[in-house]
Amino acid sequence: MPELPEVETTRRGIRPHLKDQCVSSVAIHNKQLRWPIPKKLKSMLQGKIVREVSRRGKYLLLSLDHGTVLVHLGMSGHIKIVTPNEPVKKHDHVVLTINENKSLRYNDPRRFGAWLWTDKPVAEHPLLAKLGPEPLTHAFNVAYLQKTIAKRKAPVKQVIMDSKVVVGVGNIYANEALFEAGIAPREPVHLVSEKQLTRLVKAIKSILKTAIKQGGTTLKDFTQSDGKPGYFAQQLKVYGRSGLPCVNCETELTEIRLGQRSTVFCPQCQQGI
Repeated sequence: MPELPEVETTRRGIRPHLKDQCVSSVAIHNKQLRWPIPKKLKSMLQGKIVREVSRRGKYLLLSLDHGTVLVHLGMSGHIKIVTPNEPVKKHDHVVLTINENKSLRYNDPRRFGAWLWTDKPVAEHPLLAKLGPEPLTHAFNVAYLQKTIAKRKAPVKQVIMDSKVVVGVGNIYANEALFEAGIAPREPVHLVSEKQLTRLVKAIKSILKTAIKQGGTTLKDFTQSDGKPGYFAQQLKVYGRSGLPCVNCETELTEIRLGQRSTVFCPQCQQGI
């Protein structure tokens, strides 16, 4: 699944092509994604100007004068900018022609993504209203995290993956951040010290920034909006490396299931339960 760095990379890739540009035409080839594409989406977009392309969590937001399109890439979705004469491919479910000389293609083989519309303040949308702070903003800090987790006893990995606590820390980056901070993924979050939380916040921010700079992580389906793969996968230290030696101490990395997700850690560098 594309995570925050992949979505942010996509945003940065498509923004120069969409911001302050007119949507000349809209073609919807498959209306049934995770939720049905609203019937009015075509009329809301066609002939209108996209004022901004932003992101909240894993949602891309296309802002127009009269409302906002919410786009989620789901499990396998990606967006590319191509020339209008390029043939529409299988699973190109939404096609936007921009200024009649560029074409945005939303491709989603598994159809778990979404294209939704709201004419209300987008921050109040049910999918966004209860989201936690963005991890790369000042709002996500040690004081905030201490207050938020004070009464929680769940494993720290599950807590930092909770979008109500902080958005965008998916499984890949949770594994990497906990390794960087030297925290065992199963450690009950209320037992994590302030010193450890400080390292964890710093690690989350650093790893996400690096992943964005590298264009995201290509594992299965993700490519950038220009078709090039992300390169952060080459820097993964624990995720997907079960049974291999730790890059720090050469201890064999351990894999467990935590919250139904694959979790890899170093039992020597990440002390805890």
